Amino acid sequence: MSQVSEATARYHKLIESEPYIDLAWAEALQQRLRAEKLVSRPLSPVLRPHFLTTRDYAILGKAAATVFSAIDRAEQMILATPALLTRMQLLPAERMLAAVEPGYSSQALSGLLDANLHNGSTHFIGHRVGAPSSVIYSDLLADIYYDAPPVKEFRKKHKLSKLGGTKALTQAILKAYKEFGGKNKKPSIAFVETRAPFQPVDSSENALLAEQLRRDGFQADVVSPEQLEYKNGQLRRGDMVIDIVYRCVRVHEFLVRFDLNHALVRAYKDRAVCMVNSFRSEVAAKRSMFDLLTDDSVTAKFPAIERKAIKDFIPWTRMVQAAKTTYKNHTVDLPDFVMKHRNKLVLKPNDETSDQNTFRGAELDELGWEKALRQAMRSPYVVQEVADPARAVFPLLQYGSLVMKEMQVEVHPHFFGGKIHGASSWLHVAGSSGFSTLSGLAPTFLLESK
Repeated sequence: MSQVSEATARYHKLIESEPYIDLAWAEALQQRLRAEKLVSRPLSPVLRPHFLTTRDYAILGKAAATVFSAIDRAEQMILATPALLTRMQLLPAERMLAAVEPGYSSQALSGLLDANLHNGSTHFIGHRVGAPSSVIYSDLLADIYYDAPPVKEFRKKHKLSKLGGTKALTQAILKAYKEFGGKNKKPSIAFVETRAPFQPVDSSENALLAEQLRRDGFQADVVSPEQLEYKNGQLRRGDMVIDIVYRCVRVHEFLVRFDLNHALVRAYKDRAVCMVNSFRSEVAAKRSMFDLLTDDSVTAKFPAIERKAIKDFIPWTRMVQAAKTTYKNHTVDLPDFVMKHRNKLVLKPNDETSDQNTFRGAELDELGWEKALRQAMRSPYVVQEVADPARAVFPLLQYGSLVMKEMQVEVHPHFFGGKIHGASSWLHVAGSSGFSTLSGLAPTFLLESK
C-alpha cells in the first residue's frame, strides 16, 4: 500500500469512529467556511484533504516549471512569427493588444496547469493565466481544515504541511510592478473583473485577496470596467488612483462589452498603469498553445529538457480544421482521424471560459461525435488526446450523513513570478461531465510520515 493510500485509509477509519462519527465537527467546519466567506463557488464539498507526498510534489513542480518555460518560449516565438500568431486563432483586437509591450517580462505572469496524476504518470491537460486561480481559497481552506478535530488527531501520526501561495502571488505582482518602473512602495491595486448581478461581491476570491492586501497596508479593491476612467495620465476609480491592475477578465469577454477606446486599454497602451496579467498574456491562455507545443516542427529548436517535458507531460493537441497533420510521426487527415478515434479524444473550445461545450468522445455515440466535430469545425476548437484521470474516494456530508464517493482529481500547480508556489486540488464526481454541486476544491497538504 502506498503512503497516500495508507494515510487515506487511516483518515477514513478515523472519521468513521468515535468521537467523529456524529459529524458535529463537520457541521462546525461548514459554519467556519461560511464565517470565512467561502460560501460561493468554488466551495470544498469534501471532509478530508487531498494528500500529496513530498516526492510527488517535487516531481510535479519540476515538470510544471519546465512546461511553463516552454510556454513562455513559445509565446515569444508566436509574437515574432505572424504565421504562428495566425494559428492561435486570436481575434483581430486580441492581436492588436498582444502587440503592446507590458513593461515587464512575461515570466512575471501568474497561472496554473491542469494536471492528471495517475498511476505514477503526470499529464498537463490544460493551462490558465490571469486570475488568482483558487490560490487564496486554497490557502484559507488549508488553514481551516488543518485545525479540524479529525485532522488534528491525524497529525499525531502523520506530518502535514501547508503549501501556501497567496504570499508568492503578492510578491509576483509587486515584482512585475517594480520591473515596470513603479515607484510607490505601497502601490494601489485594482482587481478588475466583470460580475453577474447575483454574484456576491465580498466572497469572491478577488475580494478576499483585496481584503488581505488591505490588511498588509495596501489600497486594494475589486473594480468593474465600467467604474474606470482615464484622465490626466491616471487610471482612476473615483478617488482611487490605480497603480496596478490585476486583470481578472478574459480579453474576448472584455471585447464583447467594450472597445479599444476603453479607459483600461488607453491607460495600458500609455504605460500609465502596470497590468498583471497583461493583455499579451492572452496568447498563452489559448488552448491552441498546446497545438504548437506538441508540433515538433515548432519546437525543434527548443532546449532538450523542454522538448522531453512536452513529450512526457502534454497530450497531443491540434486545432480542429480541414487539414493534414501529424500523429506519432504519421501524416493523417485530421477530421477523418478525429472521427475514427473518438474514444480517446476530447474536443475543447479554444477559449477556456467560452460558453461553448466540451465534448468527450467516449461519452458520445458516433452520430453525436460527428455533430460535435461539425460544430468544432465552425468555431475555434482544439482536439486533444485523453489522459487517464486520477480517481480517489472522498467522504462527503450529504443531508446530514457521511457518504463515500469516488471523485476525479485534478491537481493545479500554481506559477508565480517564474516559479512554482503551491498547488490546489479540484474534484469532480467521477463519470460525470456536467455540472454538479459536489464539484469543488479540496484542501491540499504535503504528507510526510512522522
